[in-house]
Amino acid sequence: MSEENTKSKVALVTGAGRGIGRSIALNLAQDGMHVICVSKSASSCGGAAEFIKQQGYQAEALQVDVSSGDEIRNACQKILDQHEVVDVLVNNAGITRDNLLFRMEEDDWMSVINTNLNSCFHWIKGLGRPMTRKRWGRIINISSVVGLTGNAGQANYSAAKAGMVGLTKSLAREFAARSVTVNAIAPGFIDTDMTSSLDERIKEVALSTVPLKRFGKVEDIADMTSFLASEKSSYITGQVFTVDGGMVM
Repeated sequence: MSEENTKSKVALVTGAGRGIGRSIALNLAQDGMHVICVSKSASSCGGAAEFIKQQGYQAEALQVDVSSGDEIRNACQKILDQHEVVDVLVNNAGITRDNLLFRMEEDDWMSVINTNLNSCFHWIKGLGRPMTRKRWGRIINISSVVGLTGNAGQANYSAAKAGMVGLTKSLAREFAARSVTVNAIAPGFIDTDMTSSLDERIKEVALSTVPLKRFGKVEDIADMTSFLASEKSSYITGQVFTVDGGMVM
């Protein structure tokens, strides 16, 4: 992306403290954007922002518990007071609380829905209107292939990620007249802290479902995000891009 297209743009990435979110934040900063790194932990988002700045790019950190609508609303007001508009919003924050349905506690259900799905509603509602007034914006929701296929033991996570897909398609229709695009990325198995801790037998089973026979890299998701945040994607909205090595065809 050329600097002239992004030099005045602000991006916000949730779950930016590690893994996919951190890689997305770095990519967008390298694209020339001022990136707001959001996470529940002040040390993780602070570390991500500091790393980006050490590379010579623009970033700041903001500690927010995205499972709380009140915290998000307060954060949105603070951000808009400072920046007036967030041009690119990446809803990436997510947690897992896996269990079979009959063993799943209501708190495990609600914590995943609040963090992974409801947070998207609150961030978009809080930051979307200035985008529509500017008549330019990019909203990118990081879903998952299990939101498309389902997965035993992940009813809460799958439901939240599927909800992100429905939210993406509905808001793409609502915001299109104002030149704000809304798209989703559905990662497959990506090499992160979460997957590195998996038992080797589980990894082998997982890899057997991937035609490319390898896990993806965080950069694969970050690169797709950069594309969807750029001018090159201006005629794309309401779409779900699987980045999964061929798992879902």
